[in-house]
Amino acid sequence: MEKKYTCGNQKLMEELEITYDDVELEGTVVHVVIDKVYAGNIVISDEIKEDTKKGIEDLQKECNIKETIMLTGDRKNIAEKIGKNININKVYSELLPNDKVEKIEEIIKGKNKNKKVIFVGDGVNDAPVLARADIGIAMGALGSDAAIEAADIVIMTDEISKIAKAIKISKKTLKIAHENIAFAILVKILVLVLSAFGISNMWQAVFADVGVTVIAVLNSFRALDIKNI
Repeated sequence: MEKKYTCGNQKLMEELEITYDDVELEGTVVHVVIDKVYAGNIVISDEIKEDTKKGIEDLQKECNIKETIMLTGDRKNIAEKIGKNININKVYSELLPNDKVEKIEEIIKGKNKNKKVIFVGDGVNDAPVLARADIGIAMGALGSDAAIEAADIVIMTDEISKIAKAIKISKKTLKIAHENIAFAILVKILVLVLSAFGISNMWQAVFADVGVTVIAVLNSFRALDIKNI
């Protein structure tokens, strides 16, 4: 005899008018119903990585990230407990995959035009949000192929603390690039002005061309020194 199995969250149980156990465990609770009779539940939970709290603190303090937000399908009380434990500013809980997309759309519309929204995720359900965010970061070691494909950046070690380091490396690299551009333009302008007054010579012209390039390349090597970042 065939049996009908129904699995879902508390909202589905309420829609079906089925009495279910109120579970207070951390994680996503999947209630199981067999032929309209409540059979039990399955709790799916992730362990908080050891470096998560430190990674969030680094983003807030060292990278000047003003607001951190958690989007999760976990129950409200559990999500808020986790958010408080790792110092998250805002927590949006009990979200389905489409709810996450709607919430990220809302966050993007409400942000300052000069600011960027970064989303970090690793699951199949995170792929649409990763693609929609200004910058999507996927965890590559255990992340799904869909999340990795949709992301702009992939952290291969799954360490959240590496996000702050990546931001600092990118800022340092951009600063060096700006230094090289400014230096090259200033030297060339100076030589052009001297040439207009008949003061410059061939060696100054060579320095403005080849010399500036060599100095810019040597300055770029500073980007390799990531130990002190």
